[in-house]
Amino acid sequence: MRDTSLHTIKHGWAAVIACLVFFVYTTTALAAERVIHEIDFTGKDEGSALAWLEQQGFEFELDAEALAPRFENDALVISTQMETAGLFGLRLAEQDFIHNVKRVEIVWGVNQYPEGADWNNGVNSVPIAVMLSFGTEKLSSGLPLGIKSAPYFLSPFIGKEEEQGKMYLGKLWREGGRYFCVASGDQSGKTITTDFEVDERFKTVFNQAKTPPITAFAFQKNTSKTQGVSEAFIKKITFLSE
Repeated sequence: MRDTSLHTIKHGWAAVIACLVFFVYTTTALAAERVIHEIDFTGKDEGSALAWLEQQGFEFELDAEALAPRFENDALVISTQMETAGLFGLRLAEQDFIHNVKRVEIVWGVNQYPEGADWNNGVNSVPIAVMLSFGTEKLSSGLPLGIKSAPYFLSPFIGKEEEQGKMYLGKLWREGGRYFCVASGDQSGKTITTDFEVDERFKTVFNQAKTPPITAFAFQKNTSKTQGVSEAFIKKITFLSE
């Protein structure tokens, strides 16, 4: 006759060991994937985001206010019905520089794409892009007299016609700026989670031995040379050590 009590005890210990293994694995994974910094646009009362962005230290560049930044559906939404460009930038104080970032996770999406945007054919417009600036060395924008010189930056963006995973050069900041299509095709209304590696990418792209700290962050929309309504959103950006 089978000893059911012994079987039950063995089964119980197996379950305990499995739980312990899972706990150790999860704890180790979380420790290895340490969150260094986070910018969270979720959980805000619906309405204009202008005052909140100003309070957080964001600077409005170009026609940023015309993008009607607002909190809606648990996200920060930006939109336009015409050709325009706007950028919201956050410069970090030296003591707040984000060091040792290995990758960045962005939760965002596009509700409506601008018609005609296509980097492959020279229309360098984006429904939404993030810009990550590295270090403090200023590099030429390509404009005369050093106008708009800026540090190195990597800029992931969501596109429709562009090739996912491809690196693009803009018309300006060709020395220190690189753009990467991280999602392509029509994904209207979908929430996209982008896992964007920055450390090795920076060193490879710019032939550098070490990746400087992230010294500024920005998000933007550019619908120049496009038609129609465009709307995009961003929920959260997380800077991770692994």
